[in-house]
Amino acid sequence: MPVTTLNAPPVLTETEYLSFLLNFAFSNNFSIAVWRLPNTTEKHLVVSEHHQTLQPDVTLEDLGAGFIFAPFDTTKERIFLPAERYFIFADDALKAPETPEQTNAIDWLHEAMKNHSQQEQAKPYMARAVDTTCAKEHYTSLVEKCLAELEKGTFEKVVPSRSKAVPLPANFDIISAFHRLAHAYSHALISFVSTPETGSWLGATPELLVSVENNTTFKTVALAGTQPFTGDVNLKTVAWRQKEIEEQALVERYIISCFKKIRLREYDEYGPKTVVAGNLMHLRSDFTVDMKETNFPQLGSVMLELLHPTSAVCGMPVEAAREFLRTHEGYDRAFYAGYLGPVNVAGNINIFVNLRCMQLLNDQAIVYAGAGVTIDSIPEDEWSETEMKFNTVLKAMA
Repeated sequence: MPVTTLNAPPVLTETEYLSFLLNFAFSNNFSIAVWRLPNTTEKHLVVSEHHQTLQPDVTLEDLGAGFIFAPFDTTKERIFLPAERYFIFADDALKAPETPEQTNAIDWLHEAMKNHSQQEQAKPYMARAVDTTCAKEHYTSLVEKCLAELEKGTFEKVVPSRSKAVPLPANFDIISAFHRLAHAYSHALISFVSTPETGSWLGATPELLVSVENNTTFKTVALAGTQPFTGDVNLKTVAWRQKEIEEQALVERYIISCFKKIRLREYDEYGPKTVVAGNLMHLRSDFTVDMKETNFPQLGSVMLELLHPTSAVCGMPVEAAREFLRTHEGYDRAFYAGYLGPVNVAGNINIFVNLRCMQLLNDQAIVYAGAGVTIDSIPEDEWSETEMKFNTVLKAMA
């Protein structure tokens, strides 16, 4: 006869566990991050009672396992969520622990569920909304100002962005939205990050900024140029305008210039090629460095500092573009076009540019998008590109 254990922990679905953990974090003033890496199916979650603000001189390699969340403005503080409690979900279930730390986390979870089984539904952290008024005339006028500066030679490229408020459905659910994004965008980092200081951010970004695998292989990508994608398009036959080709080439040259600054010549470059990111297509080139061969163990941290903000989200030269945006863009990007991702989790670092994201407020969300402006840009087309990019995360509200 099988033995029944009265105090056995409950067997729940992934969604039930995620719902409990998010609600528990919001109720107890904890910070939380949930993510799914590109081309994988496992979801990861960390809960931090005490998140950290990182000092400028802290390097990735010196951090423990956790999740980093950084704003666009490099003068503002980066947030780090140590993996005090770390969980992995696979096949709609909580994955069995593989380390003593994961065993302790699961024991903590089951104890918390036993003691807090009747939690009231808590609201996620809602940071103060920014002014999101950006009429079409305002944005196209901004692009025209960009073109005037390009004519003067102030910069080769600049990336003006905008934001807008959209109402949240009455039945909006964070976990359902996360799952919709994960289903729709298999090649993107899907993430939800929430802390009392930053508020709550949900997104699906295709742009890798810095990857370090097993302390041996460094990767980054140049991603730029945008076209709408439909399922019947043959990627081998996609034609790109000179404007998009030049825009992507500028991002490539920016990465190579960062390598030159640190006298790194041993890298492999593959591309550009056409890639799909949800409802959009982009041009992408991949860069890889053998860190052992180049004897550069802190390459991840060094390149992160050099690359951010990339020319794909700011412009080139960076300083001239950043100063122009600071003066004319008219709002605070906050964590849009910053970066985020897991650090030293399972021995790897995977940090992405925070594109295609939304900031959740009480009854609305703020969505963000930008467009790369070069000398060949047409203001009406750049407005249309931001509208297409908004649609990526608006799928989460369906």
